[in-house]
Amino acid sequence: MVNQLIGSKVITQIAIIVKDIETTSQAYADFFGVAKPEANWTDTIDVAQTTYRGEPSQARARLAFFDMGSVQLELIEPDEHPSTWREFLDEHGEGVHHIAFEVNGMKETLQTLDSNGFKLIQKGEYTGGRYAYVDTEDQLKVLLELLENDA
Repeated sequence: MVNQLIGSKVITQIAIIVKDIETTSQAYADFFGVAKPEANWTDTIDVAQTTYRGEPSQARARLAFFDMGSVQLELIEPDEHPSTWREFLDEHGEGVHHIAFEVNGMKETLQTLDSNGFKLIQKGEYTGGRYAYVDTEDQLKVLLELLENDA
């Protein structure tokens, strides 16, 4: 059971990979009758310390967030560098990329998941925390993102 592996059963985010974040953000804003959020670039590798499949990656993406009550909708437009975002867009096209959960103890959670056959795909840092994508597609039909925010 996921709760036993990651210590949470509350989905905090659903993310969609898109080709054009400006157009898609506007479509969601119009659909929900809300303001279109500003799309911002993820940090560069020197700050984000991004690794993809165990190797450092220059990967960046433009992100836009819609706060939808208890769940945040994230739109992701990847750049051309190797990443889970770029891989998804190239192999599947646009669509739901992951669901995210907040965790405490990222390192320990990743070790637990790895020992249960769920492998780390990509990880990095952001201002105020860190993220990790874990390959759960075969079992759960979607990737999981773990988010650990600093206190």
